[in-house]
Amino acid sequence: MMARDIYARLLRWKSSPARKPLILKGARQVGKTHILRHFGESEYANMVYFNFERDPALADFFKGRVEGQKVIEKLGIYSERKITPEETLIIFDEIQAAPNALKSLKYLNEEANEYHIAAAGSLLGVKLGQASPFPVGKVNFLSLYPLTFLEYLEGTGAKRLRAYLESLTECEPIEQAFHERLIDELRLYFFIGGMPETIVTYKEKRDLKEVRRVQNEILTGYESDFSKYAPPSDAQKIASLWESVPVQLARENKKFKYSEVSKNARSRDYAHGLKWLSDAGLIHLSHKVTTAKIPLSAYRDEDSFKIYFLDTGLLGAKLKLTQRTIVKSAELFEQYAGAFTENYVAQELVASGFSDLHYWASTNQAEVDFITAYGDEIFPLEVKAGTNSKAKSLRVYAEKFKPSVVSMATLRNLKKDNDHCNFPLYAVSRFPELISPSVDYEQLEFATE
Repeated sequence: MMARDIYARLLRWKSSPARKPLILKGARQVGKTHILRHFGESEYANMVYFNFERDPALADFFKGRVEGQKVIEKLGIYSERKITPEETLIIFDEIQAAPNALKSLKYLNEEANEYHIAAAGSLLGVKLGQASPFPVGKVNFLSLYPLTFLEYLEGTGAKRLRAYLESLTECEPIEQAFHERLIDELRLYFFIGGMPETIVTYKEKRDLKEVRRVQNEILTGYESDFSKYAPPSDAQKIASLWESVPVQLARENKKFKYSEVSKNARSRDYAHGLKWLSDAGLIHLSHKVTTAKIPLSAYRDEDSFKIYFLDTGLLGAKLKLTQRTIVKSAELFEQYAGAFTENYVAQELVASGFSDLHYWASTNQAEVDFITAYGDEIFPLEVKAGTNSKAKSLRVYAEKFKPSVVSMATLRNLKKDNDHCNFPLYAVSRFPELISPSVDYEQLEFATE
C-alpha cells in the first residue's frame, strides 16, 4: 500500500466535530477503494465493506422510507458484523449503482451521524453532476487524484528526498546534486505519471514498456466508459472531445477550440460532453481571466479555456511519447510545445487544493499560464519547459497588477531575486507556500455540500 497524502485529511475527517458521511470523489483507477479500506483497517476497531455493484441486493435496504438506525441494523445483520458507533468504518463502494443509497446519506447524517460512513464509486462525480440527490450540507467531500510528484518520490523509495523538499522554508537554491537527482526523477515521473498501478508496475518490473501497457489499458477502460455510462446522445461527442484534448494541448496556443473537434462543432453541442469528462475527473479546465481580482471566478471567460489531462503519464501514452525521450532531458520537457510541463503543473496545483484553475491573458497576447487566489492575494505563475528565464508576459502582468511577488516554474534551481521567485518544476507543489507562508493548506480541506 503506497502512502497517500489524503490519509491525513481522512484522519482529520474522522476526528472533526463537523464530520458527516464522506463522499470520496476521483477518476477511476486513482485508488479510492484501496485508500478507504486501508484507512478502515488501520484506524478503526473494525470495518464493514459494501459494494453495490457487486451485490445489487444491498439496494433493497434503502427502498421506501429510510430510517438511519434501522438501515445500520440491517447492514450489520447482512454482513454478520457488529457495527459500533465511532469504532466501525462503514464503506459504501460503487454507491452510484444504488441511487437510493446515495440519497440515504442525508438521513444517515440526520439520524445516525454517530456512525462513520465513507462512500466512493466509479464515475460518482458524473452521477452527482447529473442531479444532486441530497440537500446541501448533509455530506462531506474529499477528492483523490493521481499521485503527485512528492507522493511518487515516497512511493518509489525516495522518502528522504521528499522530506528534504518539504523541509525547505525559503526560496533559496538547493545543493546541485539534489537538484540534478530531482530533475532525473521528474523525467521518469513525466513518463510514468501518478496512476497507482503504473507506479507499482514500475517499482516491481523497472520496465517502461510494461508501464505503457498498463497506461494503455487504463485509457481503454476510460474510453469504454463513454459508451457504457454516458447518455447515447453524448457518447460520441465525449469520445471526440477526449481525442482532441491531447492534440490541442500540444499546440503552441493551448486555448481549446471546438472547431478542432469537428469542423462545424459548437459549444452548445458539446457542453454536456465536456461536463461529463470533467465530472468523471478525467480532465481539468482552466478558464481565462482578463483581470486579477478576487474572486477570480467572477471575472473568468466561460468560453475561453484550456483543458488538461488528469495525469501526465496518461497524456504521454495518448500522444505516444517514446521511451527514448526519457534519456533526452531537455527534449522531454519541451516535447509537444511544453504540453507535458504545463499539464504537470496543472495536475500539481489541482492536487494541492487549487482545483479552480485560471490563466490570465491580455488583448495583446501576453499570457500567464496560471494565476491562483488564496485569501486576499493572487499569485501568478509562468511555466517554462526548459531553463529559459525570459518572462515577457509575467512582466506585463506585474506592471498591470503590481503583485507582491511573481513566480516562474522552470528547470532552473530554486532562487529568489527581489520580487521574482523561480520554482524548479519538481518543487511546484511548494507554490505559493514558499513565497507566502500565510497560505494555510489545512483550509483547503473537505468541502461540505
